[in-house]
Amino acid sequence: MKKHWQYLSYVLRHKWFVMRECFYYGLLWRGIVHDLSKFLPCEWFPYVNQFYGPDQKAAQVSKAKTGYFHVPDEKDPFSYAWLHHLHGNSHHWQHWLLIQDTDEDLVLEMPFCDVIEMVCDWRGAGRAQGHGDDLVSWYTKNKDKMQLHPAVRDQVEMMVYRRRWRRDR
Repeated sequence: MKKHWQYLSYVLRHKWFVMRECFYYGLLWRGIVHDLSKFLPCEWFPYVNQFYGPDQKAAQVSKAKTGYFHVPDEKDPFSYAWLHHLHGNSHHWQHWLLIQDTDEDLVLEMPFCDVIEMVCDWRGAGRAQGHGDDLVSWYTKNKDKMQLHPAVRDQVEMMVYRRRWRRDR
């Protein structure tokens, strides 16, 4: 039961920080409903076990090396939970990759409100995990792993490197 309380505490802290960021950019409703799918059983239980259960140590080591959480294999429940989360939450860049039958995947342009929420999510996650507001370092370390549409990358970098930018400007 302790691991469920720990995860609940993290999710609420994360939602709080993301909500504050979304409100700053004028995305009131998105700030309120951000990541609600994490409360669904199909995501809740695998996430709890991944981050506060027996798989916790491996997840922390993987994230420390790459900046991302490692998905162990295709049979792991967390793999399905993460896929469910990506497909149900359009503020993730992975949501906008179209896997095609040809050699190259197609990177679609994200709606601007999704771009804003994605950056708010990154900043909120950093704060909730105790890393503060060092989004520039995190983005610089991880940007080459992201498949972003060129227009989206420009928007992201404007938000990451020019912190005081507001939606109404």
